[in-house]
Amino acid sequence: MSMNAILEETLIKRSQQKKRTSPLNYKERLFVLTKSMLTYYEGRPEKKYRKGSVDISKIKCVEIVKNDGAVIPCQNKYPFQVVYDNSTLYIFAPTAYSRDQWVRNLKEEIKNNNNIMVKFHPKFWTDGIYQCCRQTEKLAPGCEKYSLFENGMRSLPVQMPDKSKRRPPPPIPPEEEEEEEEIVIAMYDFQPTEPHDLRLERGQEYTVIEKNDIHWWKARDKYGSKGYIPSNYVTGKKSNSLDQYEWYCRNLNRSKAEQLLRNEDKEGGFMVRDSSQPGYYTVSLYAKFGGEGLSGIRHYHIKETPQNQYYLAEKHLFNSIPELIDYHKHNAAGLVTRLRYPVTPKTKPTTAGFSYEKWEINPAELTFMRELGSGLFGVVRLGKWRAQYKVAIKAIREGAMYEEDFIEEAKVMMKLTHPKLVQLYGVCTQQRPIYIVTEFMEHGCLLNYLRQRRGHFSKDILLTMCQDVCEGMEYLEINSFIHRDLAARNCLVNESGVVKVSDFGMTRYVLDDQYTSSSGAKFPVKWCPPEVFNYSRFSSKSDVWSFGKVVLALQSHYFLFTLNMKEF
Repeated sequence: MSMNAILEETLIKRSQQKKRTSPLNYKERLFVLTKSMLTYYEGRPEKKYRKGSVDISKIKCVEIVKNDGAVIPCQNKYPFQVVYDNSTLYIFAPTAYSRDQWVRNLKEEIKNNNNIMVKFHPKFWTDGIYQCCRQTEKLAPGCEKYSLFENGMRSLPVQMPDKSKRRPPPPIPPEEEEEEEEIVIAMYDFQPTEPHDLRLERGQEYTVIEKNDIHWWKARDKYGSKGYIPSNYVTGKKSNSLDQYEWYCRNLNRSKAEQLLRNEDKEGGFMVRDSSQPGYYTVSLYAKFGGEGLSGIRHYHIKETPQNQYYLAEKHLFNSIPELIDYHKHNAAGLVTRLRYPVTPKTKPTTAGFSYEKWEINPAELTFMRELGSGLFGVVRLGKWRAQYKVAIKAIREGAMYEEDFIEEAKVMMKLTHPKLVQLYGVCTQQRPIYIVTEFMEHGCLLNYLRQRRGHFSKDILLTMCQDVCEGMEYLEINSFIHRDLAARNCLVNESGVVKVSDFGMTRYVLDDQYTSSSGAKFPVKWCPPEVFNYSRFSSKSDVWSFGKVVLALQSHYFLFTLNMKEF
């Protein structure tokens, strides 16, 4: 430990991007706490470079960050915050004990500061919003009472001016943190659709230049070409992320993993997925020819030693998960079979529109194919954009909606992108009828999907469907967006059996007077919560009621499944 240091440890710092909507990245830094400064360095203790510092006298708040079980995209899972001047520094410790040490020692050093906050924000500032109180102003006052002392047992000291003492000299301003180039790796191929786009090739490295848009980053390839890329197609090179490997499946549960492996039906088919225990991973492996009692799917937890080495079989230790996977590709070494064939969901993630700031689509670029059905606003058809990308095209019949209001809101709705939401790609508004262009979902609406396969869904598959809808609705709620018409008919199913929420917020623009509230929202009675039916009051709570109705619909199909099983 450095001389005069109270604490010294390698932690992870969340970068403070200049743009409030910029995605976040995480950097490993050596933190050193002294009586006067909290300083962080790049590099090892024996050869380090100072990157920035915070004057202890300027710190207003030091506190644990409440996380509510959300996924933290770095290996350190215990965050705390240091609030100073007009900035918040988020730091991630490797253990709860380490975090408690830093918070306790920092609170001790700032206890005589006269600028301690009365209230603070207990949760993260993310995507331009505080997750605790939904305030969108970064300098907004806190929403929870702050206690500098443990359990709030002591009151803050009153700092009286002492005229007998000379005023201390002004502190040395902290060094500006140098912006370092961020290198990312492409997880998927991406073909440019506009001249300002940049082509991505899976596995290649790219340098990020700008993050002015959360969904589209400006980047440079190794040849010097520049352009926009979808941010969800790349992963950070220095983040130790597994996303760059084809065998890793993020956010895939056990039943979906088993379904994928059985569909592939290949000996040694495998994937690495997030374990049900946060921060841990599981290898799911399919053994087709394992012999009696051994064939089928096995799930192996990747274990970690106190020395931070990984293993599936104790005699074979590795410094990283990719090294472990590579070894077991060639050696079973305790597994039912070796890892022969990586299995992953075949679909790429959707992008927020087809390109950066492209929300108006030229109708001449659309090819209309077969009719898929008739919705609340008009006919829905399968189509293609530029004869290449399959899309669903909704032709809005005249007089069905408040068109001007919807066109303005469409720009916002395009920014809502999540694996469990049907993506809005753009609109055609320069002629009539207006077209809404969305992601195409092969199996159509959940209601018909359930009816057509009546009694053929296991409990695990139905629970996975519930989880899909829940994750999509959770994202809408986090982004302060109310669906207003959640039902099985407004959830769609893709070719992999993933359920996605559709038509969120659309009922606000209905002009039809059948089952219409005073705010212009159409809804069927049986899916309608009492406060909407009686008072036209929509909220995230009314969405929860509707979600409960979706769950009941899925539950009824489980009863049919159990009856079918008894017949056999």
